[in-house]
Amino acid sequence: MDILHVSAECYPIAKVGGLADVVGALPIYQKKLNTSSNVVMPFYNNAFTKKNSFDQVHEGTLELGKEPFKFKVLRLKKNTLNFDLYCIDIPEFVFTDYVYSTNDTERFLVFQIAVLDWILSFETKPDIIHVHDHHTGLIPFMASQCYKYESLKFIPTVFTIHNAQYQGWFSHRKVYLIPEFDFRKVGLLDWAGSINPLAAAIKCAWKVTTVSPSYMEELKLNANGLESLLEHESDKCVGVLNGIDSNVWNPETDNYIVKNYDKVTVIAGKKANKKYLCKEFNLDETKPLFAFIGRLVEEKGSDLFPEIFKKALEENDISILLLGSGNKDIEEELKALQEEKNYNSFIGYDEKLSHIIYAGADFLLMPSRVEPCGLNQMYSLRYGTTPVVNEIGGLKDTVIDIDKNGFGISHNGVTVEKVTEAITRASNFYENKKAYLENSKKIMSIDHSWNNSAQEYINLYQSLKK
Repeated sequence: MDILHVSAECYPIAKVGGLADVVGALPIYQKKLNTSSNVVMPFYNNAFTKKNSFDQVHEGTLELGKEPFKFKVLRLKKNTLNFDLYCIDIPEFVFTDYVYSTNDTERFLVFQIAVLDWILSFETKPDIIHVHDHHTGLIPFMASQCYKYESLKFIPTVFTIHNAQYQGWFSHRKVYLIPEFDFRKVGLLDWAGSINPLAAAIKCAWKVTTVSPSYMEELKLNANGLESLLEHESDKCVGVLNGIDSNVWNPETDNYIVKNYDKVTVIAGKKANKKYLCKEFNLDETKPLFAFIGRLVEEKGSDLFPEIFKKALEENDISILLLGSGNKDIEEELKALQEEKNYNSFIGYDEKLSHIIYAGADFLLMPSRVEPCGLNQMYSLRYGTTPVVNEIGGLKDTVIDIDKNGFGISHNGVTVEKVTEAITRASNFYENKKAYLENSKKIMSIDHSWNNSAQEYINLYQSLKK
């Protein structure tokens, strides 16, 4: 079986969020299960594309509306990713040093048209086209409805929703940019008076998946306006829990961290990494270290961080370290908070530092209001760091509270009081050193690799070929 993943992001080529981690790992694990699985994405002007060599495998001319644009398909010369990586090179649109911008309607529409034009040239078509998030959400519609792609309409399409809050809306005035189709079918593109790529994909894909079972159920109640559509299409929707690449995220072999460790040496390993962090950020290594890694946006609960951190530091003998960027107002508030004792932050993103934090922190904070799956809690478990999470989406599916014979700290709802109470519970748990250390060893054994999830996707693909 031959699977082609289409995405705006893929680790390690271009990463903004968890989408990149999923698309960069899923094909590797599908190949381990004897399924050919490759990725096509835009050719960005970034560190990865500058450092690596590519072969041209196709060139063509596409039309965006009536305007022609030349494009090339490039393949990574050295297969260092354990899957074939193809990049669509359209200099006028996607050869940028950023992934997302203000003209994404045209940028990603031209990318999707180029992908389908390229597939038309294949002697042997892929068995499944698996598209990810709204940036590729018009492919199921175009493959099934546009006259130009008539020969592709029998290829099953699978659409994965990584985050339903972002839907790619644009005005019907731009419908002329889409290759010609029977205009009586324009309703497949529409939702609430706009062209909505996420809604179109839900309507037109053969199967729709989300990145956790709980998130699929939550979307029927809160999907930024698409609740009734997801309820209507529920028969073809399924939640498949994301996994993590356990080769990349492995404290025994991780080249980023200060000292490697396993379940036997976890105490010494985490101590060495924590010592490094506390020295770098002027924190007290004798106190429990709480950390946050991620985007500073309301979805992640980070608008409450200044209040939460101040209250938690006043009420508990702890340290807090934050790594993230996003909303500029939140960034400034968190920078100002650095005057507080036992708190520090790194505003931005640093891959190496993130690994050291997973290895050196005692607790990872994830007070998300929305968390389709969440990977950070899985990374923290892998490194023996206890997650403190809101009971939502994938966090609910992957973290069980210690008071329910589990291994994490959960809170139900995102308020200053509830998150601070959870931090206090975690701090009290840390004081019982024996129980805390036993928990660290236990959580390192939890398998959140892609093995099971990759097989679930393969079973889903096979069901579409019967």
